[in-house]
Amino acid sequence: MVDLTRQVEEIVRQSDLAQGLCVVFVPHTTAGVTINEHADPDVGRDIIAALDRLVPWDGPYVHGEGNSAAHVKASLTGSSVMVLIENRTLRLGTWQGIFLCEYDGPRTREVWVSLVATS
Repeated sequence: MVDLTRQVEEIVRQSDLAQGLCVVFVPHTTAGVTINEHADPDVGRDIIAALDRLVPWDGPYVHGEGNSAAHVKASLTGSSVMVLIENRTLRLGTWQGIFLCEYDGPRTREVWVSLVATS
């Protein structure tokens, strides 16, 4: 899990958008994005370990590429998160951070951030 919080906060800070929504999206089928605790790195390790137990790499899969577990984990995590913006600041909880979850790597990944004005 790669903590993207500071990079996303910087995009919001540099924008002209004082209030709205921030959407963080990963255009990949074997990676996901999530919001969770970023104060203790053990939480991310625990999440990955739990997903590995739930969706083992060597399960009885049919997909020929051999990375079905990564596809399932990405589906469980999801490919996007949305965070409120107020006063050019992400409205995350005290312990929350935004994470890219890599399930089939290391690989080169893209993360797309879109800011949407609200009234």
